[in-house]
Amino acid sequence: MAFGNDKYEKIISVGKIGKSPSHSIDNVYLVDSLQHNLLSVSQLCDRGNHIGFTLDQCLITNVKSGNVALREK
Repeated sequence: MAFGNDKYEKIISVGKIGKSPSHSIDNVYLVDSLQHNLLSVSQLCDRGNHIGFTLDQCLITNVKSGNVALREK
């Protein structure tokens, strides 16, 4: 995986995150040296999700079903 500073890191696993199997985001990368989780907003939108940000949370909702895939504070 390449980052904006031209640094490359190894993807050690690909998985799924979310509150349940039916409300989750597939193909999430676990990168070896990262200390924080990263989500690509454009990739989430490309997969049919709506992303909403407020002062204290991020809400990812599937456009077709209206189901919440992820809510993070």
